[in-house]
Amino acid sequence: MDRRKLRSSTVVLGGMGVLAATLTACSSEPDERCVDPVTQEILPSYECEDSNGSGNYYYGGSSHSNRVSGGSFNKSAVERDGFGSSSSSGG
Repeated sequence: MDRRKLRSSTVVLGGMGVLAATLTACSSEPDERCVDPVTQEILPSYECEDSNGSGNYYYGGSSHSNRVSGGSFNKSAVERDGFGSSSSSGG
């Protein structure tokens, strides 16, 4: 009887891991990086948080060799629909 209980616990815990991974993958917020708008180089976050900083937030995409590509400075251009979000607009 103990073996049966152990197996069912393993199935439940494994299912919880899959659910957690799915929810994380379906996040409604794209990645956000502070980037120099001219050179596309990744900057420290304070360069975007300070009004005198030289960076802008870059959303989505990927980074390679401290440069970004495939995203946008416009957050709404890369937003993904997640659980509980709606893509329709009311009027």
